[in-house]
Amino acid sequence: MSSFNGWLSRSVITEVIRLSSRAEIEGLNKEKVVAMFNDARAKNYGELKKSLESFITRRNKIDVELAAAELERLTRQFRDIREVDFFDSPRGHDLEMLLRRAEGPRRLRRLEILDAKQYQGKTWLTRPRPEIDRVGSAWLISKFIDRKPKFVFALTAEAVPDAIPFDMLDAEFSHHGNYCTFETLIRRFAISDKSLAKIGEMIHDADLDDARFQRVEAVGIDRVLKGWAKEGLPDKEILRRGFECFDALYAFLQRR
Repeated sequence: MSSFNGWLSRSVITEVIRLSSRAEIEGLNKEKVVAMFNDARAKNYGELKKSLESFITRRNKIDVELAAAELERLTRQFRDIREVDFFDSPRGHDLEMLLRRAEGPRRLRRLEILDAKQYQGKTWLTRPRPEIDRVGSAWLISKFIDRKPKFVFALTAEAVPDAIPFDMLDAEFSHHGNYCTFETLIRRFAISDKSLAKIGEMIHDADLDDARFQRVEAVGIDRVLKGWAKEGLPDKEILRRGFECFDALYAFLQRR
């Protein structure tokens, strides 16, 4: 493990040893270590995601004190995973947003209607490895809000101070109550389009997985986007290909 001492902390080395056999350790390089950690954390976050989604579904049907205790327990589990998420897995940011949603409607506020004319030629920021809500929202922005947008990617809004963050923690354009980011953008900019409303329902069900609208059309697109991310496609290329998917979907809905 001496070759790791220049870039891994002792706590990371300890976790590497826990996750690997000695034979595996000998062949590890930095890229393999990062992949190993992200795979392990993705499994942890995936298990917690199921628990959180179950809690959100049951929250209004259980005693208030029991709900608060369960949410506190789930929050502790999230913090425990974050403590060993040494390479800041994107799944951690997804779960942090889901935790905010689990806190309930107390975070809701009245949505102010905005003028798209004030949002032209802007830089829009979202998280790397974009999936269905982020890609769909970027497509919506480029087609119906900002005709000359620039899209950039970072894990935190602070990384690009002058950009407009979307589908990020505490961003103005993000999940709002039970709305996904795509739905929030439609409402903030008062976009009236029946085809877009249908796409919003599809993205909602694929992203939040709550079967609210009983629409499964976008689930396939979501899996394709995730597949492109696993193949290592650059974020901007995922957007480009995703835009083509949404262009075709919108055109199909317009003809119906």
